[in-house]
Amino acid sequence: MPHLTLAQAHQLVSETMIRCGTSPQNAEAVARALVAAEEVGQAGHGLRRVPSYAAQAFSGKVDGQATPTSTQGRPGVLTVDARNGFAYPAVDLAVDWLATAAPRQGIAAAGIIRSHHCGVAGVTVERLADVGLVALMFANTPAAMAPWGGRTPLFGTNPIAFAAPRPKGRPPVVIDVSLSKVARGKIMAAGQRGQSIPEGWALDAEGQPTTDPQAALEGTMIPMGDAKGTALALMVELLAAGLVGAHFGYEASSFFSADGPAPGVGQLLLAIDPGGFAGLDANRIDDMAAAAEHRGEQHSHTSGPSSRIDDLANMVEQEPGARLPGARRAELKRKAAEQGILVDEALLREIDTLGRNASA
Repeated sequence: MPHLTLAQAHQLVSETMIRCGTSPQNAEAVARALVAAEEVGQAGHGLRRVPSYAAQAFSGKVDGQATPTSTQGRPGVLTVDARNGFAYPAVDLAVDWLATAAPRQGIAAAGIIRSHHCGVAGVTVERLADVGLVALMFANTPAAMAPWGGRTPLFGTNPIAFAAPRPKGRPPVVIDVSLSKVARGKIMAAGQRGQSIPEGWALDAEGQPTTDPQAALEGTMIPMGDAKGTALALMVELLAAGLVGAHFGYEASSFFSADGPAPGVGQLLLAIDPGGFAGLDANRIDDMAAAAEHRGEQHSHTSGPSSRIDDLANMVEQEPGARLPGARRAELKRKAAEQGILVDEALLREIDTLGRNASA
């Protein structure tokens, strides 16, 4: 299986998307996002998306030339219109604004409408944690899950992501979950490789368990946590679509097919400046320090909520056998930077052909 350096992968995606009718600026945003997905081991949101993205740019389902716009309805609220283009330029606009607005006001929210597949939500919230902010992201996706007890898909697999900063040099806490048992991109990737999927991931259109990726994509995903998963999916639909004015999952067209209208889904990002809180009073700090000393431990707390985040993160890391969410990402990125990424040869051949005839 061929290796690509991160720079080579970025160039491959950018040049392909430009060849397929996407503006250079938008192609760069798409390339950054897909390569970032590969860096953290999420290949289903990485280069495997290029063929479907290209097909949708060609068909006009996604406007590769769109430039997102924004409207600030309140001091702490921004609405970004992706204008039926790729989500990534709109996400970049939202993140840049949040990185300025949240420290100034303590908290800020950005809602994105007329959007598309937003990739690995954990990558987006990590960008905000890297500038010292606590971040949450909710994204709805085309319908793939039925309400618990039902058969008709109404909700997307609807990722929720959270990130919290730690002291300089330590990777942030990053939590990124899809509300189906597995991300739908994993099923798409299995289909591209000609592989079956494990039973328990999805049901076919008749509501029966399936190991066929195509039947799974035409059917429904099984929710994480059964009824709890669909309850959370409903919450995300209301936050990422109902609140901001985007399409609900059952109104959105597929992220994979070039046919039909633009998906028009939504995303909601929240950013909180930990320094905006008063923190712990001196007596409480002294109490914790005394308790730590009594246990023979060094109390790590200095001041403010940011160091309290690190206190709990340290406790998780010190627990034998436990892994702090986000810690593995740093190691994966280091390896990707040193060794590059593995890309399926058949996928590389397919990407290489995209847009060649149209540009000839």
